This record gives sequence, structure tokens and C-alpha cells, in this order.
Amino acid sequence: MRKATFRSGPLRGVLLSATLLVAGCQASGLSSGFEVDRSAGSAANIESLNAVIKANPRDAAAYNTRGIAYGQAGRHKEAMADFDTALQLSPDSFQAYANRALVHRRLGNLNAAVNDYSAALRIKPDYDLALVGRGNSYREMGRDDLALADFDAAIRRDSSNARAFHNRGLIHQARGSHQQAVEDFAIAIGLDPNAAEPYIARGISYLALNDPKAALSDLSEAVNRDTRSAVAWANRGFALETLGQASDARRSYNRALGIDGSNPIAREGLGRLDRGGSGVVTRS
Repeated sequence: MRKATFRSGPLRGVLLSATLLVAGCQASGLSSGFEVDRSAGSAANIESLNAVIKANPRDAAAYNTRGIAYGQAGRHKEAMADFDTALQLSPDSFQAYANRALVHRRLGNLNAAVNDYSAALRIKPDYDLALVGRGNSYREMGRDDLALADFDAAIRRDSSNARAFHNRGLIHQARGSHQQAVEDFAIAIGLDPNAAEPYIARGISYLALNDPKAALSDLSEAVNRDTRSAVAWANRGFALETLGQASDARRSYNRALGIDGSNPIAREGLGRLDRGGSGVVTRS
């Protein structure tokens, strides 16, 4: 994973957290491809799908649905087998190609993911889920120009696609184009105001733009939506530390470490505070 480059040297902690953000959101929320209920991966749901397939062993849609359930449960091998079967029974199932592509992404098989997303798009060229999924695969491969082309195409087809705006913003962020990133994250927030990820991402870009007050506002919104995000708590701590609110910063850093004890932003921040610093991070 390439690290984003920020314009201000003292923002080293933000640099690290942006890398964690990109890595952490690839398989969840706005970057997820499985548009199903969270209960889909439950044992009871899978058992009911087993019964459907037993009664209808040549039902490609049933295999695709069970594959999604296996994917939600983290049972990637079984998910892959079901998507393979779905495609054998229905070679034109663009949904099965896109779902199998997502499993490949989660397993780190990015070339295979791109191939499956491309197969889905050959069958259904306007399939936005595949465009965004392939764009994310390209982004994870460091092929930013191809990723941007896919995100732009998804936005042209559907200007209400929060995933496309969010992930395009991540490309701008990684390139240091933080104002453009902020604009894309703002649109994503407007389209999906309950998602934590664009608030986290915009908060990070605000930190890079030396606007810790705006960053604190966004990162506070983020932790209200996802109390288990170590990245959000750590960057919130950094914003508070920058604003000179050392005791509040310490609390946020500790919350981050309670979720992820290896979080470098929180560890470094607490280290500065423990050394008796004023809590103000100077900028050049």
C-alpha cells in the first residue's frame, strides 16, 4: 500500500492514518460489494439456503445468494465454490461475476478480481457495482488512472453513487489533492449521511489542509457512527492535540488503542503527551 503524500511535514501521523484508512475500508461499508442484510451470513440463513438448493439443484440464483451469505460469514472458499457453480449454470450472470470478484479482492487476488469485474461489465456495461469494484481493485493495485476512469464512469452513469464519490476521493487524497478529495467526500456524505468512512476520510484531508477544527467536527461525527473505528479515534485525538486540548486528545488516543493496540497515530500521540508536551503540534 502506497502512502499518501501530504504537504505539511509535521503531519506524519495523518500520513500513517490515511494509509490505514485506505486499507481498512476496502471490504466494508462504502467499499463493500455485497448489498445484503448483515444477517445474511448467519448459520440459520445459510441452512435455509441449503434447503433451497437441495430442492432446486440447478437454480443459479440460489447458489449466487448462498455465495453472498458465505462471503458475509467470511467463508470464502465456500463462497467461491457457489459463485463458480452459479456461473456454470448461468454463464451470463453478471451478479455472480461481480460477487466472485469481491471474494478475490478480499483474498488479495486483484488481477482475478479485475478479470471478473470486467466479465460482469461485458455482460452489463452499466453495472455500477462492477465499475466501482473494479475501480477499487485498480486502486489497491496502484493503478490510479484506471481506477479514476472507472469511478468517473460510475458517477456519469449514476450521480447518486456514494461509493464512487467516496473512492474517487480516496484517489485524490492519496495524490495529495485534498481540496478535490474534500469535495468528493462531501458529496458522498450528502448521499449516504449514515456512513462513517467519508467523515473519517474528509477529516484526514482537513488535517492535511491544516484545518483541525473542521477535522475534529468530521471525526467526531465519524465516531458517533462507528464507535469501533480506531482510525477515527486516533485522528480525532490528533486534531484535539493540534488544537491544544491535551486531556481530550489523550482520551481519544486511549479509545483508539483500546480497539487497536498497534495504532501508530495513537501510540505516537500518547508518547508526545507523556513526554510532557503542551499538546500543540507545531506546523512548518
